[in-house]
Amino acid sequence: MFNWLSGPTSRVAWSVVFVLGGLAGIIFWGGFNTAMEYTNKLEFCISCHEMRDTVYQEYKESVHFKNPSGVRAICSDCHVPKDWTAKLIRKIKATNELYHKLIGTIDTKEKFEEHRLEMAERVWAEMTANNSQECRNCHDYGAMDFENQEHRAREKMEPAMEKGETCIECHKGIAHKNPEEDDD
Repeated sequence: MFNWLSGPTSRVAWSVVFVLGGLAGIIFWGGFNTAMEYTNKLEFCISCHEMRDTVYQEYKESVHFKNPSGVRAICSDCHVPKDWTAKLIRKIKATNELYHKLIGTIDTKEKFEEHRLEMAERVWAEMTANNSQECRNCHDYGAMDFENQEHRAREKMEPAMEKGETCIECHKGIAHKNPEEDDD
């Protein structure tokens, strides 16, 4: 009945199974990683009007979009961890955002603004919990030249470093409107 599993041809059959299984695994893994990276592109992030018409417009006015050095941080630089496992966890959490997109929780500017503080608080909590790791991918206390910083920045940054404060404690609203300061 299963004579292909034994005998002289069995090694060939098993070899074919392993090769095809290996190829299928490589194709799956390549496709999976390609999709993960595609969802980190700015174009993907602003492909829905909720992001394009609100936070993207604010980001374009920020120092992370345009600055004297010409270095630009895009959405994924601040909102997606670099570490693969942490990135995968963040992508899984993002399925909640897709769910709310589908049910229309934030599909108008008014609804978006209604939920803005709640969404921001979720991001702030995550950044506090991970010691603002996404900020620290580019900004590092140890690399800061306090002597050449503006006086106000220096008087804030040095004590923050000494206390071990995380970036988000002081820099809420750095790339987007701070909902805590909303006058509406």
